[in-house]
Amino acid sequence: MLAPPAPAQDGLRLPDIGSSAGELLTPARQEEYGGMMLRELRNYGYLLDDPLVDDWLESLGNRLGAHSDRPDQHYTLFMLRDRQINAFATLGGYIGVNAGLVLTAEREDEVAAVLAHEMAHVTQQHVLRGVERAQRDQVPILLGMIAAVVAAQAAGGSSSGEASQAAIVSAMGLMQQNQINYTRSNEHEADRLGIRTLARSGYDVDAMADFFARMSFATRGNSGGYSVPEYLRTHPVNTTRIAEAKQRADQIRGRTVTATTTVGEVDGESVARVERVATEAPALNQALALPAGRGNPLLPAGLELASLGSGTSLLGGTGYFAWAQERLRALSAATSDAAVREYEALRRSRPDGLTPAQRYGLAVVRLAAEPAAAATELAGLLEQDPQNLWVALALAEAEAQAGRHAEANERLDALMRRHPGSRPVALTYARVLVAQGGEKAGRRAQEVLRPLLARSANDAVFQHTYARACELAGDSARAGEAHAEVAFLNGRPEQALIQLETLKKRGDLDYIARARIDARIAAITPTVLELRRQGVRDPDMQRR
Repeated sequence: MLAPPAPAQDGLRLPDIGSSAGELLTPARQEEYGGMMLRELRNYGYLLDDPLVDDWLESLGNRLGAHSDRPDQHYTLFMLRDRQINAFATLGGYIGVNAGLVLTAEREDEVAAVLAHEMAHVTQQHVLRGVERAQRDQVPILLGMIAAVVAAQAAGGSSSGEASQAAIVSAMGLMQQNQINYTRSNEHEADRLGIRTLARSGYDVDAMADFFARMSFATRGNSGGYSVPEYLRTHPVNTTRIAEAKQRADQIRGRTVTATTTVGEVDGESVARVERVATEAPALNQALALPAGRGNPLLPAGLELASLGSGTSLLGGTGYFAWAQERLRALSAATSDAAVREYEALRRSRPDGLTPAQRYGLAVVRLAAEPAAAATELAGLLEQDPQNLWVALALAEAEAQAGRHAEANERLDALMRRHPGSRPVALTYARVLVAQGGEKAGRRAQEVLRPLLARSANDAVFQHTYARACELAGDSARAGEAHAEVAFLNGRPEQALIQLETLKKRGDLDYIARARIDARIAAITPTVLELRRQGVRDPDMQRR
């Protein structure tokens, strides 16, 4: 889908295989639209840009993408701070995940199941087919994409561009109804391929059915005041679909289902009875394209994939799901006080108190207001788990904010040596240095960030931190370039263009810097023109 779709309509049919959508938008054009939408979402304040969370989400995406039906497809995964349970795919392989979905999941496999499902929508060109309908209805593609996502989020944007936002949302009705509906066939196809991707990636194949079942159960009390999760509005789930997901999981593990029979209705939904019989086929080997009855030469002798039991993950998760979940709980809360109250409620609900990950999340909440207390708590957690990068980085931040700069810098230097090339470590260290201030700290921050410079063109957090480091180091020209990139990545390309044009007039630029600025002006100008054509304008520029 282009963005969160409206509930699927029974009367819609899957577009035929001869869809011309691939001719309407080239892969490069799809990537361009997806990138524009991401920048606009950041402009409206929906994105949760955090190096550790982004790194965790990217690791899931890389693993699933490598085992999808199109491993050559590039995916860009991003987190939104909204606590609704939702996820969506859009053009160019851009996939958004709401913080609420991760907070609701009970294990990493369930998040992976949703991501695998969304990736299947991309690989099967369901998104492109939606674009074809958008073209036919003559609704601007980018405008409708942003409208669908903006209207699906509960909270208002933090941008000052209310006029632009209102114009975008006005296109929502037609966009929802005619352009991004998934048919039931689309959803079942995405389920089938998503479960196969889960199996290939080593995640639990039961995770998709488990997550859908819990979401469906959560809506049973809707009449009592509970709201329907947005994910179920955009991805309708009934008991038959859950049963089919269980059936596919059973088939992959080596069992089969003899019948799925509808036996009645409850609250307007059909209820299915599933009967299973055991089989001898090593179906997991088949799902992974391995010869049946023969060992995998990449595995130790005697280990057969089919021998693994129900619910067993071949590779296991990243090991950081609980920490990512609690970091998201801390960062997505409306206020720090609200987050503290949430953790106090969690403490009361657990006889043995907060888990280590929950204690970490509470410490993250208290970093700004109580850095010394947070440092004490984090030091205890790190003593229990010395290799935990998330705790070590938070401890360094707490030490720095408590005025213990030498300890923080020493800790971060050690982490840099232990994790060379790590984006979260480099950005955390650079931000700590920038907060300390001074030319020496600025130059050290530049050194820390420079190895990431070549691969951080689309990294808003990096560009902002690099701009501040350059300012402290006295490199005003590079600081100006980085600030222009920040404006561009925050959905303000017109401002970026003006900043670059102003920077170009400086007399102290060397040939290389001037050529670099000219190249960025040439690259950004078509984006500004396309946004104007789509009807998306920078409100600050309109007021001038």
